[in-house]
Amino acid sequence: MSVERKNIFLVDDDVTNLTVGKNTLTKTYNVFTLNSGVRLIKMLEKNKPDLILLDVEMPEMDGYEVIRVLKGNIETQNIPVIFLTGKSDTESELEGLSLGAVDYITKPFSPPLLLKRIDLHLLVESQKLELINFNNNLLGMVEEKTQTVVELQEAILKAMAELVECRDDVTGKHIERTQSYLGVLIKALQKYDVYEKEISSWDIKLVLQSAQLHDLGKINIKDSILQKPDRLTSDEFEQIKTHTTFGEEVIEKIKKNTKEQAFLEHAKIFAATHHEKWDGTGYPRGLKGNEIPLQGRLMAIADVYDALVSDRPYKKALTHEEAVSIINDGMGTHFDPAMKDLFLKVSEEFYRITILHKKNP
Repeated sequence: MSVERKNIFLVDDDVTNLTVGKNTLTKTYNVFTLNSGVRLIKMLEKNKPDLILLDVEMPEMDGYEVIRVLKGNIETQNIPVIFLTGKSDTESELEGLSLGAVDYITKPFSPPLLLKRIDLHLLVESQKLELINFNNNLLGMVEEKTQTVVELQEAILKAMAELVECRDDVTGKHIERTQSYLGVLIKALQKYDVYEKEISSWDIKLVLQSAQLHDLGKINIKDSILQKPDRLTSDEFEQIKTHTTFGEEVIEKIKKNTKEQAFLEHAKIFAATHHEKWDGTGYPRGLKGNEIPLQGRLMAIADVYDALVSDRPYKKALTHEEAVSIINDGMGTHFDPAMKDLFLKVSEEFYRITILHKKNP
């Protein structure tokens, strides 16, 4: 298999140097000779070589000026440059290298040595490109793998949510709807700068995903209670209340066995606090006001709205307007009063979500 020949630009104002250099290199490389730095820069507008051999001492524009131009242009800054010069002092060599040259060869040069140095630098450049391509491919593989993991995580979450709902089938798509309502509320918080500091550190997508687990604890509730067609007795209601603490405990156990903490911490908060009330009369802990994490205060609105506009065996669904009125009246008792104006502004979006789900049950 033939190997593609590399292209080298040889720049020198001395015709003899150009001839000797071309004769030395032409058996191995495609060599293009230029007798000034100005012509090199012009040539580079249309053609990019694999390497440049650049004389330092030239009229009009010396090699140091040329390399400054090359390194200042994103199109040419990565082309390796080897200086060819009659100067042999350390200061000149250091200056050339500090400007970005990969090597500094004094004239008159030994043809075999020149070839060897060029071979070495082209090999380095080739390996650099291979490494860049490898890293790019590796990054693509990592991103693909990450996306696969995310999709798997979402599938597991959805399966867990559906497992809860299939046991509590009177709620029908409750988890999906409350997740949508929650998304509307969080967008409104961002838009109207409400609780801006609290949500600034949130990964919103993560928060919305974790909200699917807010009723996870219902897995521990008996079917006879979850699916009871009548109102619950006091004892049965006490059993229902335990779904908050049980869900919290399950998620905490999962946390201890995984490095994924942020997602599960949000999920735990949703599970434990979505039935707390602003005035302290909620459950399981009777938290009051801002003692209730923001996630719980938001889910309380989404959860209650969905319960009000949904049919239950023991009640008919209320209208959207009736549900909005009840929630509005509950601001400052059941719900965070800071949400009052915000909820009214987005309540029509809640209604659209409800209608959409009724059309696509």
